[in-house]
Amino acid sequence: MTLRFDAIVIGAGPAGSSAAILLARAGWSVALLEAHPFPRRKVCGECVAASNLPLLEALGIGEALRRRAGPELRRVALWCADERIDAALPACGGNAHPWGCAIGREHLDLLLLEQARASGAVVLQPCRALAVRSATRDASHDVDAAHGGVEISLQAPVVIRAHGSWQPPPAEDGLWSRERRPSDLLGFKATFRNAALEGGLLPVLGFAGGYGGMVVAGDGLATLACCIRRDRLAASRRRGAADARASAGEAVEALLRQECRGVREALAEATRVGTWLAAGPIRPGIRLGGGYRGAFLIGNAAGEVHPIIGEGISMALQSAWLLCGELAGAPEALRLDVRGALRRRQIQRRYASLWRAHFCGRMRLAACFAHAAMRPRIAAPLLPLLRRAPALLGIAARVSGKTRSAVTPPASALPGFIQGSAT
Repeated sequence: MTLRFDAIVIGAGPAGSSAAILLARAGWSVALLEAHPFPRRKVCGECVAASNLPLLEALGIGEALRRRAGPELRRVALWCADERIDAALPACGGNAHPWGCAIGREHLDLLLLEQARASGAVVLQPCRALAVRSATRDASHDVDAAHGGVEISLQAPVVIRAHGSWQPPPAEDGLWSRERRPSDLLGFKATFRNAALEGGLLPVLGFAGGYGGMVVAGDGLATLACCIRRDRLAASRRRGAADARASAGEAVEALLRQECRGVREALAEATRVGTWLAAGPIRPGIRLGGGYRGAFLIGNAAGEVHPIIGEGISMALQSAWLLCGELAGAPEALRLDVRGALRRRQIQRRYASLWRAHFCGRMRLAACFAHAAMRPRIAAPLLPLLRRAPALLGIAARVSGKTRSAVTPPASALPGFIQGSAT
């Protein structure tokens, strides 16, 4: 038996769940597939920029998010070797909540998923997509999936890929190289209790071969996360920066304590909660427009940004809104004929143009920051300037997109999502 929907969303992270909420509120029948049970910890970032708070409010989770999130993020810092330079973060003008916050992904993702369910989306979890086929005679997509130990088949004119970049989608494995390279960036994250980290401060870490950050999220817990080159981690372990029997995450922690005074002081009396999480490789870049045969891409599936500026959640949420704003206003996109297929291609082109206009600049800037942070010789000439003018850190945060969104909340831009009918 084949289950038929207007849209199938693969992946229930912030991008996928947001898309499911928006389309379900617009009157579409939506299936949301998620391979993993929730709640679950995840290496991905936890910072939510102030520009996203109106979007989350409109999605219906604003109050719940504020209850679970950490203090408002009002200051940014650069911690590099013995340097500790900090400055005020810019406020987001015209926003009832002008500063961002941090929330564990085990909380954020679950809040959005439950809101998708409450909005009318059919949530299939855990459910892994096995194959995605397109270009059938009726211009629809077929998705084969494993749900509860049983294979099921789903069909829809619209498929939205919102999967993470570390789990290549079915039938598209060629788009991700499986080769291990010395330059691969590996992601690590751990949570600590009793860390000496000021609430509301967002330190960015720079060290040879990697970069990272710290933040206080909900329950007073501090998160330490970083990206490190594969060859840098291997060299550190060979030189004995950590016990040879230590896990890769523990080796990363030893390295950060050794190379960054700020981390060393923040964790002096802290206790790690749980184990280190690891994932990767992280391979920033744009993936729009290749090898997906009509499926729409949002979140990391569309493009991955260096996490040094904390824009991953921003791009996930805002790309979902950009796409759904186009889809919800085009009921003819649901037609199972040539006219419907043509309309979907038009939406695909417009969405890709909007996506590049809003996000390509952020990605380039993040790449510049990341490469400077990983190369002390490049960063060294900048440090005297930052000491004299620390406000430049706040300016960099503003330029990177912290105070602007690619979309505005509904009522003005997308009223149909709130009223529950497509406009």
